[in-house]
Amino acid sequence: MVATASRPLGVSGAGPPVVGGASVTVLEGDCFCISDDRGDIDPGRPLGLFARDTRLLSTWQLRVDGEIPSALHVQRTAPFSATFLSRPPPHGAEPESRIVITRVRHVGSGMREDVSVHNNSGEPRSCLVELAIDADLADLFEVKEGRAAPHATRLERAGPTGVRIRRGNVGVDVAADTAAHTEGVTEGAVDGVVLRWRPTIAARGRWRLQLQVAAVVDGQLVPVRHAPPEADGPVAPARRLRAWRRQSPAAETADPELAETLRRSVEDLGALRIFDPNHPGRAVVAAGAPWFMALFGRDSLLTAWMALPLHAGLALGTLQSLADYQGRETDPDSEEQPGRIPHEVRFGPSPSMAFGVRNAYYGTADATALFVALAGELRRWRPGNAEVQALLPHVDRALEWIEQSGDVDGDGFVEYERSSEHGLANQGWKDSDDGISFADGSAPRPPIALAEVQAYTYAAYVARAEWARDLGDPAGAARWSRRAADLRRAFDRAYWLPGQRCYAVGLDGDKRPIDSITSNAGHCLWTGIAAPPRAEIVAERLLSADLFSGWGIRTLATTMAAYNPVSYHNGSVWPHDTALCIAGLTRYGLVRHAQRAATGLLDAAAHFGGRLPELFCGFDRGEFAAGPVPYPTSCSPQAWAAAAPLLLLRSLLRFDADVPGGRLWCAPVVPRRYLPLTVRNLRLGPSAITVAVGEHLVDVHRTDGPPLAVRRFPRPLPGLSESPTDDRSEDRSGSKEEPWIT
Repeated sequence: MVATASRPLGVSGAGPPVVGGASVTVLEGDCFCISDDRGDIDPGRPLGLFARDTRLLSTWQLRVDGEIPSALHVQRTAPFSATFLSRPPPHGAEPESRIVITRVRHVGSGMREDVSVHNNSGEPRSCLVELAIDADLADLFEVKEGRAAPHATRLERAGPTGVRIRRGNVGVDVAADTAAHTEGVTEGAVDGVVLRWRPTIAARGRWRLQLQVAAVVDGQLVPVRHAPPEADGPVAPARRLRAWRRQSPAAETADPELAETLRRSVEDLGALRIFDPNHPGRAVVAAGAPWFMALFGRDSLLTAWMALPLHAGLALGTLQSLADYQGRETDPDSEEQPGRIPHEVRFGPSPSMAFGVRNAYYGTADATALFVALAGELRRWRPGNAEVQALLPHVDRALEWIEQSGDVDGDGFVEYERSSEHGLANQGWKDSDDGISFADGSAPRPPIALAEVQAYTYAAYVARAEWARDLGDPAGAARWSRRAADLRRAFDRAYWLPGQRCYAVGLDGDKRPIDSITSNAGHCLWTGIAAPPRAEIVAERLLSADLFSGWGIRTLATTMAAYNPVSYHNGSVWPHDTALCIAGLTRYGLVRHAQRAATGLLDAAAHFGGRLPELFCGFDRGEFAAGPVPYPTSCSPQAWAAAAPLLLLRSLLRFDADVPGGRLWCAPVVPRRYLPLTVRNLRLGPSAITVAVGEHLVDVHRTDGPPLAVRRFPRPLPGLSESPTDDRSEDRSGSKEEPWIT
């Protein structure tokens, strides 16, 4: 996810808060719960139950006979649920405790928790069970930034076995089932609430308690999505997850670690979906758990792009929701401008804590171009879709922003400079305060024109030209093609560093190249803005010892003054960043480089149990034998890290499509260690595609229709020859038949 997603707005530093100790996160949509490994939420730590960016529970502590149970085990069966096993200290003369506590937690618009206290002794056992509860109803940013303070909350009874805590027009209800026989409620203005029970549990028996936590908005209770366990049929989150799994691609490979990485990617992306309350059927992808279950411009757009073969609906929902928030007016405080795509949208009770006076912040230089580029890419995968076509006015408004507000000085490049003191100083994906620097470590003077922002803008122009061509608008196609070509030439002149054999990371306010050597150059390969003669030179630079760690491509070369392997943006490895570089390498036919970087990143994924984190440290692979070193506050699961293996797979298959043009390209360069490899249920328009790759075999076929004719070389670069770019991708059959999809 992006740096802003990992760093509070207007505050120095980087990364989400350090939770400390073992923590467990369960999530569903925009609701999530972070607790310790006992299931407790301890006050004073960045833990809690959150819904719509509000902390509903700031304390949730279970005690037995006044003692804190010890954690035994945590079981995860689905992203939205977890089972916590614990036991209290021994009772009386017992050498070890005979009591085991099971807490089964489900989240979804609130929380349901089923508590069982098991008596494993041969005698009946009486005990005191207490649950301490408090709710500060703090905004998520207050919690994340460590500034959540006691608020003036009001405590009310909610029936004989429940309580309600309110702050203004929001609140939380905690209700216990009446069968549990609540003994009493102790109320305290500061210390919250303690619910007590004194069950007598039969020998080898158990006592059950069911708790429900629900948000209250404007006096109305928000229904919890998880029905009691005795209800018939799966609850809505479970139904959604099953449907997601059914429609997702499945991979069979000789390498079990690759198979597990791809499985985790699909599972995590399903968990990171959130649904627009105004459009319940519209799924968008949130930036990451636990702190960023919200709609982000750059993060959500790039993730949706990488996930296109998995689920094109994510791209459509993300584009539609961002279009709803597209800028309409000029507001320096939120940095909104007409046509601009927002950086982040929040729904908490005090959005001013994060964005001044608005619930949306627009301070990003690249989301607007990525919006246009993704809309064009989605059109290639889902042709004739009226909902995609309806995005065209928003696309053209975005292009107006690029050419006007985004390019203030009219030099053809998109620059940024914040207009509000609480806005982001850096507005590309490396948006920490020190994320952009010269080779000597000094900070550039804004406005800054980042290299990758120009690359995304180039992709936007190419996408709009193709759209115009398909709509029968040759004048529009010529205009946008000319804009793309002009930008490509100007970019090469202004950004190429002959002595460094790489592109500069950006231009400063005086139009001087910012001469740091960074991974951003790989994004220029990904979109095709890099001049073909430069491509192999850039590839060698990306895979050189000062950029490539052996696990992935560092954000900043070790030879730069600001390099720090344990930094957020100055020497760490971000999986999505490396994956975009690899996609660029395969685009230019630089297969050897792509395979080396891809196997390194997949090896790193195996060390993380198949789940790539947001980022990890940039130490050299040979420095620590145990594997890549985790970054201490990396988010996991995180959207574009989860999608990175999907982009790796697509890049190594060199699988691409132009459904409106009836064309499909596939020229696999999968390393031998992963063969044979079969990927089923790749979604392409209305069809499901299977790709099978062996050492001497490539089979691409549709599972629900007539055969496909497939070009056995990759999609050509715009304006370049359609001839293959390396001998491994060449179709030697001599056939001149155009590929087709019907």
